[in-house]
This record gives sequence, structure tokens and C-alpha cells, in this order.
Amino acid sequence: MNCIFAVADCDGLRADKYLVSAFPELSRNFIQDCFKSGGVTVNGKPAAKSLKLYTGDEVSFTWPDARVPDTKPENIPLDIVYEDDDLLVVNKPKGMVVHPAPGNYTGTLVNALLYHCGDRLSGINGVLRPGIVHRIDKMTSGLLMVAKTDAAHRGLAEQIAGHSFDRAYEAICLGAPKEDNFTLDFPIGRDPKDRKKMAVTDKNSKEARTDVTVTARYPGAARVVCRLYTGRTHQIRVHLAHIGHPLLGDDVYGGRSALFEGLEGQCLHAARLGFTHPVTGEKMEFTSELPEYFKNVLTKLEKRL
Repeated sequence: MNCIFAVADCDGLRADKYLVSAFPELSRNFIQDCFKSGGVTVNGKPAAKSLKLYTGDEVSFTWPDARVPDTKPENIPLDIVYEDDDLLVVNKPKGMVVHPAPGNYTGTLVNALLYHCGDRLSGINGVLRPGIVHRIDKMTSGLLMVAKTDAAHRGLAEQIAGHSFDRAYEAICLGAPKEDNFTLDFPIGRDPKDRKKMAVTDKNSKEARTDVTVTARYPGAARVVCRLYTGRTHQIRVHLAHIGHPLLGDDVYGGRSALFEGLEGQCLHAARLGFTHPVTGEKMEFTSELPEYFKNVLTKLEKRL
């Protein structure tokens, strides 16, 4: 695959770090191997991984074609919100893993997509992970976009790299932030004390920005809308926990509350997805209704007013 794009909002960041942040589905080691094989050029010239990038630089990033995976197709029902020859948008239920990983090799969204789409899917990271352009956590529900063709995947990846991809999440956090509108701009990397978690840290981290709007306040909690500027692993969960307002139900980042003992996983729903169709150029926007678990929590909170 080849992706050509102009660098946005950059002032001297290393080329390898920029690509790691722009292509979250690709591993750091994989991207560095692409530099070694000459797969990255900047302004028409081969680039070293340490080259510093600046706003307006033109990057051409090429990585190997996909190979057929061992993942098996499974006849799992999909809630398809939109589909055409180039892409589809699905509404992922809470509890479903996006792609196979240790402990979850079956029952994933990828297994379902392989059954539904067959070989009509794009490739990424040298392995056919059916068009997964961006991910959401297992216990997060909501909208997810899938690319069917390499051309669509390239176009969507360029939008993510250029921060023109609109993703808004409905969430419930513990406590009530003081401001109604604010931005969380803290770098995120692996938690140095627990490699299974992410954390706000300056060490081996990536830029991360979340815009937050409080839409309702309750005793001990608040309903918020979080819009992603970047898309780091666990970004919303980590950012809100960092300011002392973890997501309700999030055992990993401190959001467990005795008031909602029956809640499994964080209250986080990918409610809106907006982008430009990579082939037709049409502006597209999709919304997803709040799932029942989320509505039930809101009902309980409203009874406490």
C-alpha cells in the first residue's frame, strides 16, 4: 500500500514518531522497518527515521501488500449502518473484540467481516486485518468504519493523519468537571508501572488531544461528549482518569462505583462518525443511538436529581 499526504500541525517531530501517531494500526517496529527498506520519502527524497518533519512536508509512505491470514470467517450477525463497494460502517456491540488477539481468536468483528465480505477487504500491516482503519475497545460500543479496498483505506488513513476525521463519543464520568467545555491535551504512552495500561506520560508517548463538552450533571457523575483530535489507545479513558473523572464502570482506570455494581465495563459509546468518502468525495456522517445499558444508567442518574 502507498499513502501520500501533507504533514499537518508539526514542528520538528521525528518522522518515525509522526508516522506511528498517524497510523495507530501499524506497530512502531513495522514502521521503522519501512524506513530501512526505503518505504518512506519526504518531499520526494528517501527519509531516515530521525528526519524532522514540519507542517506542509509531503510524505509518501509505502508498506507491503497484505497476505492471507489464518483468521477464520464466522457467521456472526453484524449491525451494518452503511455499506457500498468501498467501505462499510458497523455498529459494534459492547463486549465484542475488534480483531483477534491472545485470548480472543474467535467471535471478533474481524471474524464476522471475513464471513460477510470474503476477500473484498483492504489489507494493513502486511496482514489482512479486514480494513480496520480505526479501533474501539472491547467494552466500548458504537460506530466503526471498515475499508473494503486499498484505495479507500489510503484515503481514510490520510484523513486520520490530517485530523479531518470526526469521531464523537458519548460518555459518563464520575464526578462533575468544573468547566462545561474544555480540551485535554496530554501525551499518552504505556504506563511505566503497568505495561497492560496506558497513562499520561512524557516517556515514549504520543500527542493526544480530546475535546470535552459536559451535557448533563448529576450527583456524583456527569454526561459528556468527547471528540477525538487524535486516536490513541484508551485515549478518552486515560485523559478523563488523569483529571480525576474516570469513566463510570472502568475497572482499569478507577471508574468503579458502588452505585452501579451491575455495570460491566466503561460507559463509552462511539455515537458519531464523520468523514469524506475517499472515492466519491461525498461528505458523510453517521450517528448511533445510545445502547440500552447506557440508557439504563442515565435513568438511574436522573432519579437521583
